Amino acid sequence: MSRLIAFNKPYGVLTQFSGGGEGLATLADHIDLPGVYPAGRLDRDSEGLLLLTDDGRLQARISDPRNKLEKTYLVQVEGLPDNEALTALERGVTLKDGPTRPAKARRIDPPELWPRVPPIRERKSVPDCWIELTITEGRNRQVRRMTAAVGHPCLRLVRWRIGPVTLAGLAPGTWMELSPTIFPRSKRPEGPPDPQGRRPSASPARAKRATGKPPRKGRPSKAPRRGG
Repeated sequence: MSRLIAFNKPYGVLTQFSGGGEGLATLADHIDLPGVYPAGRLDRDSEGLLLLTDDGRLQARISDPRNKLEKTYLVQVEGLPDNEALTALERGVTLKDGPTRPAKARRIDPPELWPRVPPIRERKSVPDCWIELTITEGRNRQVRRMTAAVGHPCLRLVRWRIGPVTLAGLAPGTWMELSPTIFPRSKRPEGPPDPQGRRPSASPARAKRATGKPPRKGRPSKAPRRGG
């Protein structure tokens, strides 16, 4: 039976089990389970929900951006985003690595969270507020770059939800075991790609069931050309 772990990653913890270096905390300081690995990442300066599993296919279903699994973040930002800024986040903003997918964004009241250690640097002359941002991607520091792109740098970032799993009832630095069946199997083929990067197609029997007709027999393909 596969294992699935939900962990509330504290600020400053690296999303890895080794190689933290002197004075740097890693997952090994909080999780003593052999064989589990993170399904996705959280930056060292981000907090919140991290899922770990010992099942490679489940790990791919959770972390593969092609599955468009929703991830919700609670984000404290500088300034007071207006409707125009929130609409820009929802439509997608253009970053250096291309435009983001459409998202969900809204202003929220300050959530009841644990104090961050160390606390954020507050400036009395600059107001701040919280927004809830839901995305279906996982680019490097994406949420921080998105809020900065609309003029509101991120002060604190907490991932609250991944698909059906939330942080509810999970204190920082603690974990709990979940049933892996909460993440249904992907409909896309899970076999390895062929040498040209294509996924395996449906079997002849499956094709016949889907169309009511046997699959057409094509000509043998020519040997692929080698690139120069």
